[in-house]
Amino acid sequence: MTTYCVILAGGTGQRLWPLSRADSPKQLVPVLDGKSLLEAAFERVEGLVPVERRWVCASGAYESIIREKLPGIGCFLGEPCGRDTLAAVALSSAHAYARDQDAVVAFLTADHVIRPLEVFKAALSDAFSLVEAEPDFLVTFGVKPTYAATGYGYLELGEKIADSAITVRHFKEKPDRATAESYLARGPGAYLWNSGMFVWKASRFLELLGRYEPEVARHIATIQAALGTEDYEEVLAETYPSIPGKSVDYGVMEPASRDPGVRIACVPLDLDWMDVGSWNAYAALGKPDADGNVAMLANVVPGEPAALFLDSTDTLTVSTDPAHLVACFGCEDLVVVHTQSATLVCPKRRAEDLKALYAAAAEKGWR
Repeated sequence: MTTYCVILAGGTGQRLWPLSRADSPKQLVPVLDGKSLLEAAFERVEGLVPVERRWVCASGAYESIIREKLPGIGCFLGEPCGRDTLAAVALSSAHAYARDQDAVVAFLTADHVIRPLEVFKAALSDAFSLVEAEPDFLVTFGVKPTYAATGYGYLELGEKIADSAITVRHFKEKPDRATAESYLARGPGAYLWNSGMFVWKASRFLELLGRYEPEVARHIATIQAALGTEDYEEVLAETYPSIPGKSVDYGVMEPASRDPGVRIACVPLDLDWMDVGSWNAYAALGKPDADGNVAMLANVVPGEPAALFLDSTDTLTVSTDPAHLVACFGCEDLVVVHTQSATLVCPKRRAEDLKALYAAAAEKGWR
């Protein structure tokens, strides 16, 4: 079996507006000491998957900038439009299967901060080994819950099956708060967060896609039949938008967890894992002062953020300009983001709702 890695980078990062914009979404913004989340994800598998078998699946509109950031990329899989992760994983699996019918593919995300790197690499290596030994397995990675999150899927754990893996009894996608609290109360030995990263044989995934999502499988088969022909781009552009928008969690993982003929394994991740999907999550990357204020510089230019806090508490400031002072006086629980073309000020409690503001700005041409 040959191992591949596909980094899913199709999100628009609306909750990180205005740093994340339509022409430069969050996974391409240099937020980690001048490095983008996509670059960090690409480098994360160094030594496990050779560069020619490291692929990126993202909007076709970002191909040139992604190739510029990742000059060694093995393959860019451009989506003509966003149809959520089920379509992206299915398209990528079809390409991998066409390349190698025994391909084992790791699907990783481009919006996570994962530390330490050595622990993650060991976990990914264990996942590859598990699928190579048991080709029918679907493998996911579990993270110890730290609060009753309603935005993550949960893995109900079963018995241990290897030194580094546990069976998954059920896959619970994004529960309500009361349910999430009940999961948390039972401890990490019962439930883990689903990290949104997976490893499986491309052929196995395509088989299960046909079982659970026959309409999606039909569209993917049409696209797959055009691979390697001069008609591929036209067929992709005509067919892909017709695929129903659905996450791979809802489309495959949940029904697979109820299917007695499918085995799902979880490799627990004993590390720091952060989904940088909102300003509240982004703030955790910085160092708070004695009053809980955090100032950050999001730019490729080295330097310290120009920020002044006076009589302020628990406020986050982010700037792309190290020479521009962001001064907060008498502020409490605020998010203040300054970029060259837009400035955001909002209460932290509303930071998770920024998709509404993103839409309103887009209507006025400020996307």
